[in-house]
Amino acid sequence: MGSKVADLLYWKDTRTSGVVFTGLMVSLLCLLHFSIVSVTAHVALLLLCSTISLRVYRKVLQAVHRGDGANPFQAYLDVDLTLTREQMECLSQQIASRVVSLAIQLRHFFLVEDLVDSLKLALLFYILTFVGAVFNGLTLLILGVIGLFTVPLLYRQHQAQMDQYVGLVTNQLSHIKAKIRAKIPGSGALASAAAAVSGSKAKAE
Repeated sequence: MGSKVADLLYWKDTRTSGVVFTGLMVSLLCLLHFSIVSVTAHVALLLLCSTISLRVYRKVLQAVHRGDGANPFQAYLDVDLTLTREQMECLSQQIASRVVSLAIQLRHFFLVEDLVDSLKLALLFYILTFVGAVFNGLTLLILGVIGLFTVPLLYRQHQAQMDQYVGLVTNQLSHIKAKIRAKIPGSGALASAAAAVSGSKAKAE
């Protein structure tokens, strides 16, 4: 699944990526001007008209003895979509693991387990207040889709230069983070205590 998404974003199959990108952009642009109910209804109606027309066309060919009249979507109808008990259990475990991981991260940030991390999150939300004043969620989603289909391709074409710039920015951020931690009273002690607690838990297990 991951490899298919990567191939889509890297435009390995130009036709497939173009169709998906165009479909997403048209749908999102329609949502800018029409309600989601109206857009969903029109898309579903267009899809149904296309599939019904193709099915009727096959029946007409059968009537004039130029085809067998088989359902053109039979291959998709024959696909088994049921899940075994093992697959259901594996899927449930994956969902539960992600929910627990999310809860741990939220607790880490909002209960200030690490002061610097909580401050960074607060700064991010502060910046988002200004972003939200300029763009709405749908506009950001459109920009996100454009970024998903352009940034990976640009990165692959200019990987060396971009890695160099990312490395420089990462080093600067690391220095700034170290300076902030050094100026916050007790941050080093908190980090040491957290490391000690984690070590003791690991030994106990």
